[in-house]
Amino acid sequence: MDEHFTKIHKWLYPVSWLYGAVIRIRNKFFDWGFLQSKSFDAPIICIGNLAIGGTGKTPHTEYLIKLLHKKYHIAVLSRGYKRKTKGYIKATAESTAHTIGDEPYQMYAKYPSIVMAVDEDRCHGIEKLLALKEPTVDVILLDDAFQHRYVKPGLNILLTDYNRLFCDDTLLPAGRLREPVDGKNRAQIVIVTKCPENIKPIDYNIITKRIALYPYQQLYFSSFRYGDLEPAFPDAQGIRGGNGFIPLSALSNTEVVLVTGIAFPTDIKEKLDKHSAKVEMISFDDHHQFTHRDLHFIKKQFQKLNSKERLIVTTEKDISRLIMNQTLDEGLKPFIYIIPIEVEILQNLQNKFNQHIINYVRENSRDRILSERKDAHLS
Repeated sequence: MDEHFTKIHKWLYPVSWLYGAVIRIRNKFFDWGFLQSKSFDAPIICIGNLAIGGTGKTPHTEYLIKLLHKKYHIAVLSRGYKRKTKGYIKATAESTAHTIGDEPYQMYAKYPSIVMAVDEDRCHGIEKLLALKEPTVDVILLDDAFQHRYVKPGLNILLTDYNRLFCDDTLLPAGRLREPVDGKNRAQIVIVTKCPENIKPIDYNIITKRIALYPYQQLYFSSFRYGDLEPAFPDAQGIRGGNGFIPLSALSNTEVVLVTGIAFPTDIKEKLDKHSAKVEMISFDDHHQFTHRDLHFIKKQFQKLNSKERLIVTTEKDISRLIMNQTLDEGLKPFIYIIPIEVEILQNLQNKFNQHIINYVRENSRDRILSERKDAHLS
């Protein structure tokens, strides 16, 4: 496991204590009503975490989109981290990772039928979305808004990484927690993400006891499943005689350059290592903006591969930034593939989890809320 991921900097504890005191006071002000949390007349689901980055928020948000989008008009609201714009922006076909951020762009590219918007002010963004007439928004998914307490979601889903549970972590800057562990109490659902394929029943029991949830909270475990490699530039496939998707099982004679700009890419490398002849990883910081120098280095490493079968593999999140770079070598495009990630709910609890989400949305629909208020007013 990545040492940077697990390491706690104990010499920074005094700073963490000061940071924690400020966060605790802020949370108490919300709990006591000195700072106001706003509720809305619509189902609002928040997907967030206590730690900074790397728990799988985007794949889990996509899981909810896939679950709900055929029956409901879904809107996803994000702050659009590291975008080059400000304020409220509703995504269109012309949107890019620069205008709305790489993760919103990724989700919108996969699900163009949803409403995707970004706004640093979540309350303002929700008001704008609920004012839309075409389509009328049925449910809003808040991406990474667990600490944005000016909004009071109807359902809070809190994620924690199997490799570094929030109960094993500490506050910034000594650790990676944005707020104290008791912040978990605001969640109705907690999901332990990135569980290994060989997780044992005893592991479920140990983690359940250590996380120590209240009876009103539900605990789930999830794992990532990696699909067939997808060509990033399908129109360029004819140059190398490619035929579209490539199963991971077909990589036994293939050498790979794995290019990532995500928080913790080791899981992907381990997966490719199991199937590929050789994997060279080039890892950049999360949300990295690729430069001409970066692309030259990637090309150089790719050309060093000895096998006739060779590929450049990247993530759905990274390709949204790679395609923005006009200096990307045309000769590399036929060899660039995306490894898709999907979420699987473990312990045969997928149907229970899905039904929990569907029931919440149905029972808190805008029409039902407005109808109940109208009936109460008439009575």
